[in-house]
Amino acid sequence: MGTPKFAVPTLKALIDAHQVVGVVTQPDRQAGRGRTVQALPIKQMAIEHDLSLFQPQTLRTPQALEQLAAWAPDVIIVAAFGQILRQDVLDLPPYGCLNVHASLLPRWRGNPLAAAILAGDEVTGVTIMKMDAGLDTGPIVAQQEADIRPDDTQATLGERLSWLGADLLIEVLPAYLAGELIPQAQPEEGMTYAPRLRKEDGQIEWEKSAVELDRQIRAFTPWPGVYTTLQGDRFKILQAAPMPAWRGDAPPGTIVTLADGCGVATGEGALRLERVQLAGKRPMDIEAFLCGQRECVGVCLGVTEE
Repeated sequence: MGTPKFAVPTLKALIDAHQVVGVVTQPDRQAGRGRTVQALPIKQMAIEHDLSLFQPQTLRTPQALEQLAAWAPDVIIVAAFGQILRQDVLDLPPYGCLNVHASLLPRWRGNPLAAAILAGDEVTGVTIMKMDAGLDTGPIVAQQEADIRPDDTQATLGERLSWLGADLLIEVLPAYLAGELIPQAQPEEGMTYAPRLRKEDGQIEWEKSAVELDRQIRAFTPWPGVYTTLQGDRFKILQAAPMPAWRGDAPPGTIVTLADGCGVATGEGALRLERVQLAGKRPMDIEAFLCGQRECVGVCLGVTEE
Protein backbone atom coordinates (compact mmCIF):
# COMPACT_ATOMS: atom_id res chain seq x y z
CA MET A 1 0.00 0.00 0.00
CA GLY A 2 1.40 3.37 -1.01
CA THR A 3 0.64 6.49 -3.00
CA PRO A 4 3.37 9.10 -3.64
CA LYS A 5 6.85 8.89 -5.10
CA PHE A 6 8.22 7.96 -1.64
CA ALA A 7 6.55 4.54 -1.92
CA VAL A 8 8.05 3.63 -5.32
CA PRO A 9 11.44 2.26 -4.10
CA THR A 10 9.65 0.03 -1.58
CA LEU A 11 7.39 -1.47 -4.23
CA LYS A 12 10.32 -1.92 -6.62
CA ALA A 13 12.34 -3.69 -3.94
CA LEU A 14 9.43 -5.99 -3.11
CA ILE A 15 8.88 -6.84 -6.79
CA ASP A 16 12.57 -7.77 -7.11
CA ALA A 17 12.73 -9.86 -3.93
CA HIS A 18 9.25 -11.22 -3.19
CA GLN A 19 5.91 -12.16 -4.74
CA VAL A 20 3.61 -9.14 -4.75
CA VAL A 21 -0.01 -10.34 -4.84
CA GLY A 22 -1.58 -6.90 -5.19
CA VAL A 23 -1.08 -3.16 -4.94
CA VAL A 24 -3.35 -0.69 -3.16
CA THR A 25 -3.10 3.03 -3.83
CA GLN A 26 -5.31 6.10 -3.63
CA PRO A 27 -7.66 7.02 -6.49
CA ASP A 28 -6.19 9.09 -9.33
CA ARG A 29 -6.06 12.83 -8.66
CA GLN A 30 -6.37 16.02 -10.65
CA ALA A 31 -3.12 17.93 -10.95
CA GLY A 32 -1.62 20.91 -12.76
CA ARG A 33 -3.26 24.07 -14.01
CA GLY A 34 -5.48 22.09 -16.37
CA ARG A 35 -6.63 19.87 -13.48
CA THR A 36 -6.07 16.79 -15.62
CA VAL A 37 -6.36 13.38 -14.01
CA GLN A 38 -2.95 11.79 -13.54
CA ALA A 39 -2.03 8.29 -12.51
CA LEU A 40 -0.18 8.18 -9.20
CA PRO A 41 3.43 6.88 -9.13
CA ILE A 42 2.54 3.59 -7.47
CA LYS A 43 -0.23 2.93 -9.98
CA GLN A 44 2.17 3.51 -12.84
CA MET A 45 4.64 0.97 -11.46
CA ALA A 46 1.89 -1.57 -10.80
CA ILE A 47 0.72 -1.29 -14.41
CA GLU A 48 4.28 -1.58 -15.75
CA HIS A 49 4.72 -4.86 -13.84
CA ASP A 50 1.21 -6.18 -14.60
CA LEU A 51 0.26 -6.33 -10.91
CA SER A 52 -3.28 -6.51 -9.57
CA LEU A 53 -4.33 -2.98 -8.61
CA PHE A 54 -6.97 -1.68 -6.18
CA GLN A 55 -7.79 2.06 -5.78
CA PRO A 56 -10.51 2.40 -3.15
CA GLN A 57 -11.81 5.74 -1.90
CA THR A 58 -11.58 4.17 1.56
CA LEU A 59 -10.67 0.85 3.13
CA ARG A 60 -13.55 1.23 5.57
CA THR A 61 -16.03 -0.84 3.54
CA PRO A 62 -16.80 -4.57 3.45
CA GLN A 63 -15.99 -4.59 -0.26
CA ALA A 64 -12.50 -3.25 0.38
CA LEU A 65 -11.82 -5.87 3.03
CA GLU A 66 -13.11 -8.58 0.70
CA GLN A 67 -10.68 -7.51 -2.01
CA LEU A 68 -7.74 -7.59 0.38
CA ALA A 69 -8.81 -10.98 1.74
CA ALA A 70 -9.09 -12.39 -1.79
CA TRP A 71 -5.39 -11.72 -2.31
CA ALA A 72 -4.56 -13.65 0.91
CA PRO A 73 -1.36 -11.71 1.67
CA ASP A 74 1.11 -13.06 4.24
CA VAL A 75 2.05 -9.50 5.19
CA ILE A 76 0.91 -6.05 4.06
CA ILE A 77 3.64 -3.45 3.45
CA VAL A 78 2.64 0.21 3.77
CA ALA A 79 4.67 3.22 2.62
CA ALA A 80 3.01 6.65 2.73
CA PHE A 81 -0.42 5.27 1.84
CA GLY A 82 -2.37 8.20 3.27
CA GLN A 83 -5.04 6.36 5.29
CA ILE A 84 -5.05 4.99 8.84
CA LEU A 85 -5.80 1.27 8.66
CA ARG A 86 -8.65 -0.11 10.72
CA GLN A 87 -8.14 -3.10 12.99
CA ASP A 88 -9.87 -5.52 10.61
CA VAL A 89 -7.29 -4.68 7.94
CA LEU A 90 -4.39 -4.86 10.40
CA ASP A 91 -5.55 -8.30 11.52
CA LEU A 92 -6.04 -9.68 8.00
CA PRO A 93 -2.51 -10.93 7.11
CA PRO A 94 -0.91 -13.57 9.37
CA TYR A 95 2.21 -11.43 9.86
CA GLY A 96 0.39 -8.13 10.23
CA CYS A 97 1.13 -4.86 8.47
CA LEU A 98 4.58 -3.27 8.30
CA ASN A 99 5.07 0.44 7.68
CA VAL A 100 8.11 2.14 6.14
CA HIS A 101 8.20 5.43 8.03
CA ALA A 102 10.53 8.36 7.28
CA SER A 103 11.72 9.18 10.80
CA LEU A 104 13.33 7.61 13.84
CA LEU A 105 10.17 6.88 15.80
CA PRO A 106 8.90 7.93 18.26
CA ARG A 107 10.21 11.28 16.96
CA TRP A 108 7.96 12.79 14.30
CA ARG A 109 4.90 10.65 14.17
CA GLY A 110 2.67 11.95 11.42
CA ASN A 111 4.22 13.99 8.56
CA PRO A 112 7.93 13.62 9.38
CA LEU A 113 9.97 15.08 6.50
CA ALA A 114 9.00 18.74 6.78
CA ALA A 115 8.93 18.61 10.57
CA ALA A 116 12.50 17.33 10.88
CA ILE A 117 13.91 20.05 8.61
CA LEU A 118 11.79 22.78 10.20
CA ALA A 119 13.00 21.82 13.67
CA GLY A 120 16.64 21.96 12.61
CA ASP A 121 17.27 18.27 13.26
CA GLU A 122 20.68 17.15 12.09
CA VAL A 123 19.84 13.44 12.05
CA THR A 124 16.73 11.54 11.02
CA GLY A 125 16.25 8.09 9.49
CA VAL A 126 13.75 5.38 8.68
CA THR A 127 11.76 3.01 10.84
CA ILE A 128 10.20 -0.32 9.90
CA MET A 129 7.23 -0.55 12.23
CA LYS A 130 4.53 -3.16 12.84
CA MET A 131 1.35 -1.14 12.59
CA ASP A 132 -1.35 -0.90 15.20
CA ALA A 133 -4.55 1.17 15.27
CA GLY A 134 -2.76 4.36 16.37
CA LEU A 135 -0.92 6.95 14.29
CA ASP A 136 2.65 5.62 13.97
CA THR A 137 2.49 4.09 17.46
CA GLY A 138 3.27 0.46 16.66
CA PRO A 139 6.32 -1.52 17.81
CA ILE A 140 9.63 -1.08 15.98
CA VAL A 141 11.10 -3.84 13.82
CA ALA A 142 14.24 -1.97 12.68
CA GLN A 143 15.68 1.53 12.29
CA GLN A 144 18.51 3.19 10.39
CA GLU A 145 19.86 6.72 10.78
CA ALA A 146 20.56 9.29 8.06
CA ASP A 147 22.03 12.79 8.20
CA ILE A 148 19.98 15.81 7.21
CA ARG A 149 22.16 17.90 4.91
CA PRO A 150 22.28 21.69 5.17
CA ASP A 151 20.70 22.05 1.72
CA ASP A 152 18.11 19.26 2.07
CA THR A 153 14.55 20.04 1.06
CA GLN A 154 11.48 17.97 1.83
CA ALA A 155 11.89 16.50 -1.68
CA THR A 156 15.60 15.61 -1.51
CA LEU A 157 15.38 14.19 2.00
CA GLY A 158 12.30 12.16 1.08
CA GLU A 159 14.04 10.74 -2.00
CA ARG A 160 17.04 9.60 0.03
CA LEU A 161 14.98 8.11 2.84
CA SER A 162 12.68 6.31 0.40
CA TRP A 163 15.59 4.23 -0.89
CA LEU A 164 17.04 3.76 2.58
CA GLY A 165 13.68 2.51 3.84
CA ALA A 166 13.26 0.10 0.93
CA ASP A 167 16.73 -1.37 1.48
CA LEU A 168 16.14 -1.75 5.21
CA LEU A 169 12.79 -3.45 4.64
CA ILE A 170 14.26 -6.03 2.28
CA GLU A 171 17.15 -6.63 4.69
CA VAL A 172 14.97 -7.38 7.73
CA LEU A 173 11.82 -8.85 6.19
CA PRO A 174 13.07 -12.48 5.97
CA ALA A 175 14.08 -12.52 9.65
CA TYR A 176 10.78 -10.91 10.63
CA LEU A 177 8.73 -13.48 8.71
CA ALA A 178 10.83 -16.28 10.22
CA GLY A 179 10.03 -15.04 13.73
CA GLU A 180 13.68 -14.20 14.39
CA LEU A 181 13.09 -10.45 14.68
CA ILE A 182 10.62 -9.45 17.38
CA PRO A 183 9.16 -5.92 17.22
CA GLN A 184 9.96 -3.79 20.26
CA ALA A 185 7.57 -1.23 21.78
CA GLN A 186 8.38 2.41 21.07
CA PRO A 187 9.85 4.31 24.01
CA GLU A 188 7.71 7.03 25.49
CA GLU A 189 10.65 9.40 25.83
CA GLY A 190 11.32 11.60 22.82
CA MET A 191 7.89 11.34 21.22
CA THR A 192 6.95 14.26 18.96
CA TYR A 193 4.07 14.70 16.55
CA ALA A 194 4.23 16.41 13.15
CA PRO A 195 0.88 17.97 12.17
CA ARG A 196 -0.54 17.85 8.66
CA LEU A 197 0.73 20.69 6.48
CA ARG A 198 -1.64 23.41 5.26
CA LYS A 199 -1.17 25.92 2.44
CA GLU A 200 -1.24 28.82 4.89
CA ASP A 201 1.75 27.34 6.75
CA GLY A 202 3.90 28.63 3.91
CA GLN A 203 3.35 32.31 4.68
CA ILE A 204 6.58 34.00 5.78
CA GLU A 205 6.89 35.95 9.02
CA TRP A 206 9.93 38.13 8.43
CA GLU A 207 10.44 38.74 12.15
CA LYS A 208 11.84 35.21 12.39
CA SER A 209 15.57 34.67 11.96
CA ALA A 210 17.17 33.97 8.59
CA VAL A 211 18.10 30.47 9.79
CA GLU A 212 14.49 29.70 10.72
CA LEU A 213 13.20 31.02 7.40
CA ASP A 214 15.74 28.98 5.46
CA ARG A 215 14.47 25.87 7.24
CA GLN A 216 10.89 26.82 6.40
CA ILE A 217 11.69 27.20 2.71
CA ARG A 218 13.51 23.86 2.55
CA ALA A 219 10.92 22.07 4.68
CA PHE A 220 8.04 23.26 2.52
CA THR A 221 9.66 22.52 -0.87
CA PRO A 222 7.87 21.38 -2.96
CA TRP A 223 4.66 21.64 -0.91
CA PRO A 224 3.03 23.82 0.36
CA GLY A 225 5.73 26.26 -0.76
CA VAL A 226 6.73 29.52 0.91
CA TYR A 227 5.29 32.90 0.01
CA THR A 228 4.95 36.54 0.95
CA THR A 229 3.64 39.57 -0.98
CA LEU A 230 5.48 42.13 -3.09
CA GLN A 231 3.51 45.36 -3.54
CA GLY A 232 0.28 43.43 -3.09
CA ASP A 233 1.11 40.47 -5.37
CA ARG A 234 1.91 36.99 -4.12
CA PHE A 235 5.67 36.42 -4.19
CA LYS A 236 7.06 32.91 -3.79
CA ILE A 237 10.52 32.25 -2.40
CA LEU A 238 11.67 29.07 -4.12
CA GLN A 239 15.29 28.99 -3.05
CA ALA A 240 17.33 31.10 -0.65
CA ALA A 241 20.33 30.99 1.67
CA PRO A 242 20.62 32.29 5.24
CA MET A 243 23.15 34.96 6.15
CA PRO A 244 22.91 34.96 9.96
CA ALA A 245 25.92 37.26 10.42
CA TRP A 246 24.44 40.07 8.28
CA ARG A 247 23.77 43.26 10.21
CA GLY A 248 21.74 46.19 8.99
CA ASP A 249 19.16 48.68 10.16
CA ALA A 250 16.45 47.80 7.63
CA PRO A 251 13.17 46.56 9.16
CA PRO A 252 12.41 42.82 8.77
CA GLY A 253 10.94 42.11 5.35
CA THR A 254 12.83 44.87 3.55
CA ILE A 255 14.58 43.94 0.30
CA VAL A 256 18.23 44.91 0.63
CA THR A 257 21.34 44.86 -1.51
CA LEU A 258 23.97 42.36 -0.40
CA ALA A 259 27.62 42.04 -1.33
CA ASP A 260 26.83 38.92 -3.35
CA GLY A 261 23.31 39.67 -4.55
CA CYS A 262 19.92 40.62 -3.20
CA GLY A 263 18.27 39.59 0.04
CA VAL A 264 15.68 40.35 2.65
CA ALA A 265 16.28 41.66 6.16
CA THR A 266 14.90 39.32 8.83
CA GLY A 267 14.54 39.37 12.59
CA GLU A 268 18.14 38.15 12.78
CA GLY A 269 20.43 38.25 9.76
CA ALA A 270 19.37 38.34 6.12
CA LEU A 271 17.97 35.83 3.68
CA ARG A 272 19.76 35.90 0.32
CA LEU A 273 17.27 35.31 -2.49
CA GLU A 274 18.30 32.84 -5.18
CA ARG A 275 15.14 31.76 -7.00
CA VAL A 276 11.72 33.41 -6.85
CA GLN A 277 8.34 33.56 -8.58
CA LEU A 278 5.98 36.52 -8.85
CA ALA A 279 2.24 35.83 -9.27
CA GLY A 280 1.44 35.03 -12.90
CA LYS A 281 5.11 34.70 -13.86
CA ARG A 282 7.43 31.76 -14.33
CA PRO A 283 10.02 30.85 -11.68
CA MET A 284 13.32 32.66 -12.25
CA ASP A 285 16.75 33.22 -10.77
CA ILE A 286 17.04 36.38 -8.73
CA GLU A 287 19.31 37.99 -11.34
CA ALA A 288 16.64 37.63 -14.03
CA PHE A 289 13.96 38.84 -11.64
CA LEU A 290 15.89 41.99 -10.77
CA CYS A 291 16.28 42.89 -14.44
CA GLY A 292 12.58 43.71 -14.51
CA GLN A 293 12.18 44.72 -10.87
CA ARG A 294 15.14 47.02 -10.11
CA GLU A 295 12.94 49.36 -8.10
CA CYS A 296 12.09 46.64 -5.60
CA VAL A 297 15.19 47.24 -3.44
CA GLY A 298 13.97 49.03 -0.32
CA VAL A 299 10.43 47.68 -0.67
CA CYS A 300 9.04 45.88 2.37
CA LEU A 301 7.65 42.43 1.63
CA GLY A 302 4.47 41.21 3.24
CA VAL A 303 2.87 44.67 3.42
CA THR A 304 -0.73 44.77 2.23
CA GLU A 305 -1.40 47.82 0.11
CA GLU A 306 -4.59 49.77 0.71
